[in-house]
Amino acid sequence: MTIDVIELRNFYSNRLGAMARRLINRGIVGHWPNAHGLRVVGLGYSTPYLGLFRKDCERCLAFMPAAQGVLKWPTARPTLSTLVEECSLPLPDAAVDRILIVHALEMSDDPDGLMRELWRVLAPSGRLMAIVPNRGGVWARTDTTPFGHGRPYSRSQIAELLRRCWFTPVNWSDALFLPPVEHQWMLQSAPAWERVGAAMSLPFAGVHIVEATKEVVRATPVRRERTRLIPALQPVLVPSRMEPQADGNPVRALPPPTPSR
Repeated sequence: MTIDVIELRNFYSNRLGAMARRLINRGIVGHWPNAHGLRVVGLGYSTPYLGLFRKDCERCLAFMPAAQGVLKWPTARPTLSTLVEECSLPLPDAAVDRILIVHALEMSDDPDGLMRELWRVLAPSGRLMAIVPNRGGVWARTDTTPFGHGRPYSRSQIAELLRRCWFTPVNWSDALFLPPVEHQWMLQSAPAWERVGAAMSLPFAGVHIVEATKEVVRATPVRRERTRLIPALQPVLVPSRMEPQADGNPVRALPPPTPSR
């Protein structure tokens, strides 16, 4: 189900991938204008989008799942990317302030385990943003792009997953309203597609952009233990002792008669 990291790099190297990155970056900036002084982690193939925060944030890391593979990032500077197990991140509890998920949630074999691990490493005041393919969009039905692989989600499915894993969705937006066609005219008209789609809230956007917060305190239902009452019962058979006869053979004594009621 996971796409190789080389295929992801090749997609973002062509014209359609560059346009998709530009349009999704607009949605990300709309939720997170800056990350000054914050610790930012990207999971999946998030390097095309982490450049928005790398210069201003305190620390920026790119975690790539082992099944996908890893590439050096940034190319001309000290490496900030590493290969990780998605359900066992090499971070202590509450270590980061922002988490960006791209090409990870829909590719995961255990999305609940992945989200709970992200809950562990996210600070109590932190924010999480997931870029997830839209189940009702055209991009999810075309396997020529990375958004057509894995499991797409509807808004209700994403919200249910987040709440199940102790997150609260707070902001939503959509991107990639243009069809996934690498045609010069289509790419030139991409900003118009985005404006019309966002203004009319059209349901066929390529990706959902959801921002969520971490639930620090959760109510735990208290179960009242039911006490099972056992009535006191009178014994029916009373054990008797063995009494010897005159010849030495033991004889069982008869039990006492049961009193009449």
